[in-house]
Amino acid sequence: MDIKVTVHEGRGDVYVVELGGEIDVYTSPQVRDAIGELIDRGIYNLVINLEHVRYIDSTGLGVLIGGLKRVREHGGSVNLVCTNPQIRKIFDITGLVKIFGIFEDDDAAMKALV
Repeated sequence: MDIKVTVHEGRGDVYVVELGGEIDVYTSPQVRDAIGELIDRGIYNLVINLEHVRYIDSTGLGVLIGGLKRVREHGGSVNLVCTNPQIRKIFDITGLVKIFGIFEDDDAAMKALV
């Protein structure tokens, strides 16, 4: 079980959270903490890049939804970058494609937020 979390400033007031590895019950707290720290700093527009995620379970999806709920309370939003067909299928099956913007790359995801 491994997760790599990298955060960097994007364009405007958007920050990018790059995730790699597996997002599951064991690694989700790291993802939740990274997103929570940004929100606590007043950053409410996020791009979460899932390009290097091999696996995500319901706990991981819950962390993403929780982050989205928190930023929406402040008028912000979360867009995802996901081209992996297996990961994308999970968002399709769960209907989460209706609440997250899902894009091909960071630039497209940031443009949709700004």
